[in-house]
Amino acid sequence: MPETSPMLRTWGELSLDEFFEIARVRTEVFFLEQRIDEEELDERDREETTEHVWISDDRGVAAYLRVVVDEQPQEGNRDARRLIGRVVTRADCRGQGLARRLIEHVIERHGHEPLALHSQSYIQPLYAALGFEPYGDEYVEAGIPHVSMYRAATA
Repeated sequence: MPETSPMLRTWGELSLDEFFEIARVRTEVFFLEQRIDEEELDERDREETTEHVWISDDRGVAAYLRVVVDEQPQEGNRDARRLIGRVVTRADCRGQGLARRLIEHVIERHGHEPLALHSQSYIQPLYAALGFEPYGDEYVEAGIPHVSMYRAATA
């Protein structure tokens, strides 16, 4: 069972080994499992405001997400400047609540601000249980049905 305390680093704080483990789990899930053929690693990863958040076990990164920050809310994210993305859990660690723990960690840190995410449609109930509400029509991103979701700021 992985240690469920999330780790958080910005680009400048990541070690080469940490980045390798993050890239490996994202590649395993998005490219090998889901066959996404669009850019996975992008410049948003290297922005100093981007938070890389993960849970590790003895095999490396078990679950991961990133939080990017926009100067101004982007179209499709309502008034949220923070966007949660690249949520991924290694195949052998699914069903342990790790993605939920990562999202809870982000809410603990940033729940006083509105948050947005673009959820693969099948996983929408996880985010809804954490206060995110779907809005807009379902759309296809990277060949997979998605829905935009929003969580209002809390006091």
